Amino acid sequence: MRIGLGRSQLLAALLSLLLLLLPLAMQFAKLPWLDTLYQRLELITYDQRMQWYLPADTDIDPRIVIIDIDELSLQQQGRWPWSRQRIAELVQALREAGAIIIGFDVLFAEPERNPVSEIQGRLNPNQTDPQLLQLLDHLAPQFDADQQLANELTQGEVILGYTFNPQFAHRAGKLPSPLPLDNPAIVSQLALPPMQGYSAPLPVLQEQTAGAGFFSLQPDIDGVVRHAPLVARYGNQLYGSLALEMVRRLFFLEQLSVEAESINDHLHIETLRFDDNLQLPTDGYGQMLIPFRGPAGSFHYLSAHHVLTGNIKAEQLIGSIVLVGTTAPGLFDLRATPVGEIYPGVEVHANMIASMLDQRYLQTPSWADGANFLMTLLSGLFLALLLPRLAPLWLVLSTTATALLITAITAWYWQSQGLVLSLAGPLIAITLISIFNLAWGFFFESLTRHRLKNMFGQYIPPELVDEMSEHPEDYGFEGEAKELSVLFADIRSFTTISESLSADELKRFLNQYFTPMTRLIFEHRGTIDKYVGDMIMAFWGAPVSNEQHAIMAIETALAMLAESERLKPEFAARGWPEANIGIGINSGIMNVGDMGSEYRRAYTVLGDAVNLASRLEGTTKYYGVGLVIGTRTRELAGDHFVYRKLDKVQVKGKHEAITVYQPICKQVEADKALIDELEHYHHAFNLYHLRHWDEADTMFAQLEEQHPQTRLYTLYRERIVECRSQNLDENWDGVFVRDTK
Repeated sequence: MRIGLGRSQLLAALLSLLLLLLPLAMQFAKLPWLDTLYQRLELITYDQRMQWYLPADTDIDPRIVIIDIDELSLQQQGRWPWSRQRIAELVQALREAGAIIIGFDVLFAEPERNPVSEIQGRLNPNQTDPQLLQLLDHLAPQFDADQQLANELTQGEVILGYTFNPQFAHRAGKLPSPLPLDNPAIVSQLALPPMQGYSAPLPVLQEQTAGAGFFSLQPDIDGVVRHAPLVARYGNQLYGSLALEMVRRLFFLEQLSVEAESINDHLHIETLRFDDNLQLPTDGYGQMLIPFRGPAGSFHYLSAHHVLTGNIKAEQLIGSIVLVGTTAPGLFDLRATPVGEIYPGVEVHANMIASMLDQRYLQTPSWADGANFLMTLLSGLFLALLLPRLAPLWLVLSTTATALLITAITAWYWQSQGLVLSLAGPLIAITLISIFNLAWGFFFESLTRHRLKNMFGQYIPPELVDEMSEHPEDYGFEGEAKELSVLFADIRSFTTISESLSADELKRFLNQYFTPMTRLIFEHRGTIDKYVGDMIMAFWGAPVSNEQHAIMAIETALAMLAESERLKPEFAARGWPEANIGIGINSGIMNVGDMGSEYRRAYTVLGDAVNLASRLEGTTKYYGVGLVIGTRTRELAGDHFVYRKLDKVQVKGKHEAITVYQPICKQVEADKALIDELEHYHHAFNLYHLRHWDEADTMFAQLEEQHPQTRLYTLYRERIVECRSQNLDENWDGVFVRDTK
C-alpha cells in the first residue's frame, strides 16, 4: 500500500475529482442524453434490488384471489369478449362463493347487441302485426344483457375498471364520481398530467355499480412497469385507481386529504390521506412504487371457467378480495416488470391492494435528492483521494468495499424503512473513479518503468527497477549525500595482458570477464557506476536504499573472486592469460546522483570515501590478497564474515590512518583450521605492534612455513627486519605509510 502522495498521485486525485462531476451531472443537471442514460442505469439497479430483496419463501397471499380469464376459459367458454350475461353469471358465482368485493381489470365500454332490439329495428311498424310488436317489446328487456349485468352489479360490492388517455380526447362511457376532496381547489395546482380522454363503463353499468377505478399503467422509458398511479386528474377532479377504489370501498373511506409540497409553482403530492385511516405515499405525481411480493403467481389464481362451472372448493373465495383479469396472451394484459418480463397486469393491482392492506410501501422520500447527492459526493471524494495512493490489489479491495457499503446502506433503507435511494449514482462514481485509477496506475507504471529503465537500466538489475516503480516518486537523478558502500575491481597486470592480445581478442577477453562480474553485481542488488578499461566500479545503497549495503558488497566481492578462479581454465583453453583481480571496498558518506555536463552525464558517486575505496583496491597486490575493505565497512558488516586484520595504513592522499581488513569467507563457512590460523596470525600481529620483534618473527615464520602461498606473512617478516634496523620513535603506533596508489 502506498502511503505517500506524489505528484502523479496528486494529478490522479485531481482528475478523479473532475471525473466525479460526471455522475453528479447525470443525476442533477438534467442534460437530455445524460439524464436518459442515468435513468436507464438507475432503473437497472432498481430492478436488481427488487429481485434481491424479494422474500425467499413468500407464501401466497390468501386475502386476494385473481379470477383468471385464461386460455382454458377461452377454450371452454368461447372467445372474448364474453356476453354480459356470462359476466353476470360470473359475478353471481363469485358473490355466492363468499367474495366480499370484486374488481374488474377489464373494460365494458361498448353495449352488447340485443337481438330483439335488432329485430325491432328491421321491422316496419306500419307493416307489422301489432301483436308481434307487442311481443317483441315484452321480450326485449329479457335479452338486454347489459341491463342483466347491471342488475347483478347492484347485488354486491363490484368495482368496474376503466382507462384514462393522456393524449387523445376520445371519450366513451360514463366516469364514476370523483374522489371526495376536502379541498377541491387544490387539484388545478397539482403537478399531475391532465388526462385528455377516457374509456369508461357503459352508463347503465356505471350507475348500478358500487364504483369504478382506472387500471391504466404507464411503463417507464424502458417499457417496464414499476409505478402504479393511485390518482389521475381529469378536468379539475381527481379519480382513483382500481386498487385504491377497492380498498376505499372495502374500508368505507370517504374524505381525501392531499398533502403536497410546492416545487416550481406546482404542488407535488407527498401523501394521500383518507379519514386518517389510510396514508399512501406517492412520488409527487400521484404514483406509488409497486412493492412486488414476488414473481408472477404470488396470489391465488382461479380459472374463470372453473368458477362458472362450480369446479372450485367452497373455502377458496370466502371473505376474499377478488380481481377479475386475464393472463391469456391474446388479450394483451401481460406486462414487463422488475420481477418478470411476462407478468399479468391484474397481479400488479393485486400487489397494490396487498400493499395498502399491509401498510407496506416503497417510496422515494422528499429528501432523497439530497441523500443521493451526498452519497455520490462522499463516495467519490473518498475514492478520489484514496485510490491514487493504493497498489492495484488494495485499489480493487477498497473499491469493492465502498460499493458494498453503499449497497448495504440503500438495502437497509429499502428493507427496513421502505425508502428507495439511488444506487446508480454512487456506483457510477465508484466505477468511473476506480477504472480511471486502475488505468492511470497501469499507464503511469508503464511510463515510470520505461523512464526508470532508461534512467537506471544500465546501472542496476531489472528487479530493482521493478521495486523502484512501486514508489517512482522516491527516485530521481537529484544529488544527495548518504552512506553507501563502493567497490573497485581491477585486473592485475592488465597492461601486460593487453599487449599480449590483439584488439579483437582484447575486446572478447574483457566481454567474457565483464559479463559474469556484472551479473554477480546485479544478483547482489548492486549498481554499476562505470567500466574504465579493466576496472569495474559499483556501489550499494542507491538508488534503492539497502541497510545491508556493506554485507552485499563483500558477498559480491567474494563471489567475483570465486568467479575469476572459475574463468581461469576457460581463458587458458582460449589461449588467454589469467584474469587475477584485486578488489577494494569502502563505506562512508558519499554524494550520489546524476553528475556531469550538459553533453554527457552519469549516475555516480563522489567523495573521500570513494577515493579511499580506490586506494584500497591498489593495496591488494601489496598485501597479496584479493580483497581489502576499510574500517567502516568492517563495522557495518559485523560478524557476518571471517576477517583477517591486514594493517594500520595511511594511504596516499590521506592524513589519517585506517585499519584495513581482508574478508575471507562467511562466518558459517569457516573451518577450524582457518580459525586456528587467524588466531595465530592476529597474535603475531599484536606482538608486532608491541615491538616484540623476536616473538612476532618466530610466529610469522611458523605461519610462513605452514602457508607459503600467503604473502602477508613474508611481508611482516620483512617489516620486522626493517623495523629492527631503524631507530623507531617511542610513539611509533605501527601505522604503515603507503606512498603509492
